[in-house]
Amino acid sequence: MVQKLKKFIKNNSIFSLIYYYLGSFLVNLLKLFVKTDDKLILFVSFGGRQFSDSPKAIYDYILSDERFKDYKLIWAFTDPDKYSMKNESKVKIDTIKYFILALKARVWITNSGIERLLNFKGKNTFYVNTWHGVPIKMIGKDHIQCDIITKKWYKNTSPDVMVAESDYDLEIISKVFSLEKEKILKIGLPRNDELREIDKLNIVNLKRKLNIPLNKKVILYAPTFREYMIDSSFNNIITIPIDFKKWKKKLGEEYVVLVRTHYFVNKILGLDFNNSDFLIDVSSYENINELMIISDILISDYSSVFFDFSLLEKPMLCYPYDYEEYSQKRGLYLDLNKIFPNQIIKEEDKLLDTLLNLNYSEECNNTRKFKMKYMCGSGKATKDLVDFIFDHL
Repeated sequence: MVQKLKKFIKNNSIFSLIYYYLGSFLVNLLKLFVKTDDKLILFVSFGGRQFSDSPKAIYDYILSDERFKDYKLIWAFTDPDKYSMKNESKVKIDTIKYFILALKARVWITNSGIERLLNFKGKNTFYVNTWHGVPIKMIGKDHIQCDIITKKWYKNTSPDVMVAESDYDLEIISKVFSLEKEKILKIGLPRNDELREIDKLNIVNLKRKLNIPLNKKVILYAPTFREYMIDSSFNNIITIPIDFKKWKKKLGEEYVVLVRTHYFVNKILGLDFNNSDFLIDVSSYENINELMIISDILISDYSSVFFDFSLLEKPMLCYPYDYEEYSQKRGLYLDLNKIFPNQIIKEEDKLLDTLLNLNYSEECNNTRKFKMKYMCGSGKATKDLVDFIFDHL
């Protein structure tokens, strides 16, 4: 019931506006009675859905950093019981306790947001937002479906620092978050440090962990969500126009396919993962880096996963089967025909044919060129960002 209410409010402009102003007023009123804890850092990844991504990379680094030995590190989750850390190190998101901790925290570290669609910040909070990828699709108030009420009346809580991989995403972040460029560090995403230095032995261990035969190549299929595709309960759904039974007949001897949908997606329609040694659902597998590391080929559409995967210099195929509809309803920053040298592929048969006749070395070279243009990060983003946070404190 609570989840349905949240989704209803989020999908109704008027009720969203009431929630935004009333909720922001109440939390900012509460702030008058809350004192900052100078040794408290609050972490949130993907709205509390995961223990992952750049916030986790920063958390792991801070755990081993003597400068932060006296700090309390607390994670906020939608389902705290899912994670084995001590109770005092986690809190359930959207509770009174959560908002009090958010107001007390000296540092916020997130990859999406901590304010829960409100506008507030602690008295002395240093707000670090790493975001969760280099965008192809429009984000925030840029995207086409963002209605006039949202564009006019909503104001984001401004981060104190963000990060970017290159001038390309730096410009977008600066515009969307109304943030001075001096507050955006062009050091890369902390989560991507791991992808810039790969241990080949780790690939073997990860395949074993996921029960993938060592003699099989891996295709990672990672489509993004379509927020306009929702059911009557406001669940985000996705229907994948691929006949994987046909793919298994032609590719099954050599490949397995991992399907990884966006974290907003509630239901995958049209696919049967039962008793399959070819098609594996890894949507709930939190560490997408591990999935990329073991994959030989990436197939996606409008997802930022292209940028991260390009660091591995392996083939990437763009399959935006609904390109015109998505461009119209969501909006894109980039013309996909221009950024993918092998052109975009909109038909399933052509996609399968491309896989069967792939020039692996040529596609690796295409990916390398893509990486050189969009991924200029340092390879030590986690260290650089943690140093920046400590220097500020």
